[in-house]
Amino acid sequence: MRGSKLYVDTRYRNFEFQVGDKVYLKISPLRMVTRSHKKDKLSLRYIGPYDVIERIRPVTYWLSLPMALSNLYDVFHVLQLCKHEPDLSQETN
Repeated sequence: MRGSKLYVDTRYRNFEFQVGDKVYLKISPLRMVTRSHKKDKLSLRYIGPYDVIERIRPVTYWLSLPMALSNLYDVFHVLQLCKHEPDLSQETN
């Protein structure tokens, strides 16, 4: 058991988002109803970025989703989210 805990601890990432942060949502294409996305059976995709509206519990967040994803429940576990890192090199005007 000792070796498995060390394996888990090195891969553990502490996720925490603030209200107003932009995050990507990891979702299976089979759950999406929009026809603009190609549906591959087993691949997971990150879609977004979406705004964090509220932190419900330490590991659940409420997101602002567009009407195209209205069939999804808008509260997600932290492991389904990925932080949006804006590319600052693209914003030079």
